[in-house]
Amino acid sequence: MFSDRFESLCREKGVRPGKACQEMGVSRSLAAKWKSTGTEKPSADVLEKMSAYFGMSIDEILGKESAAPVTFDDFTYAMHNETRDLPPEKKQMLLDMARFFKEELQKEKGQ
Repeated sequence: MFSDRFESLCREKGVRPGKACQEMGVSRSLAAKWKSTGTEKPSADVLEKMSAYFGMSIDEILGKESAAPVTFDDFTYAMHNETRDLPPEKKQMLLDMARFFKEELQKEKGQ
């Protein structure tokens, strides 16, 4: 049951399920819904928020794999949220710009 997994993740983080929902910016009633139905699972949007909140992949959130923790700093998380709906060509432009800035920084450092 997903509710058991969610409660376990909350215990590991030292937070109550309702508080975790609040801190992720999702309805506190979701945790109760997962528990009462036994079959209900979170939406993709909620899984993304949980991934960032708990610092792990969505597969790990769902209990499908165990891997190294996924961590997002504030900038990476902001970029993810701001660029999520961009068309692929705009995303490519941002990636090209990031690579350009990285190369410039390496040149400045003499690498």
